[in-house]
Amino acid sequence: MARYTGPKTKISRIFGEPILGNGKWLNKNSNPPGQHGAARKRKSLGEYALQLREKQKAKRIYGVLEAQFANYFEKADRIPGVTGENLLRLLEMRLDNVVYRLGYGRSRTEARQVVRHNHILVNGKKVNIPSYQVKIGDVIEIKEKSKGLQRFKDITDTTASRIIPEWLEADIDNLKGKVVALPERDQIDIDIQETLIVELYSK
Repeated sequence: MARYTGPKTKISRIFGEPILGNGKWLNKNSNPPGQHGAARKRKSLGEYALQLREKQKAKRIYGVLEAQFANYFEKADRIPGVTGENLLRLLEMRLDNVVYRLGYGRSRTEARQVVRHNHILVNGKKVNIPSYQVKIGDVIEIKEKSKGLQRFKDITDTTASRIIPEWLEADIDNLKGKVVALPERDQIDIDIQETLIVELYSK
């Protein structure tokens, strides 16, 4: 599946925050990339630009491309409830994001790699599709042969202090987790104004 493979620090500088979780991010006051980055930073954005920027930020955070993101929005719009919250919920319920939330990846990019490299079981069955949608009751775990790898010891040492969201249940010692509820908006700790995305697609 196609995915973004370009420079991560550049993307963070565009949005003014470390949205890809990369360690090279300096601070929120860094200028946007390019020769005239500082000048661009001072310009105010119009309504459409703000809406487009918010969509681009969400795409970058969750690592999805344009067509896939549009499909998520269409599905979110069909589900009863608030469209913007439905959209974020669908993105949060991606398998790679759940693996990240459980602490099996230091970033969503690394979590996606963990899934693609066949380290993940869902309800006891191997799943290597990062976009796989988990459901309430699903058990996600690192497969037994992979649990002893130094890779996961290093990862979990780094993510040990990460707060597991309330909609997930984690068995840290056994590298296993369970989806116990759908994520509520106040449990999704990303700085996204989803109403702007809804407005963009409603034009």
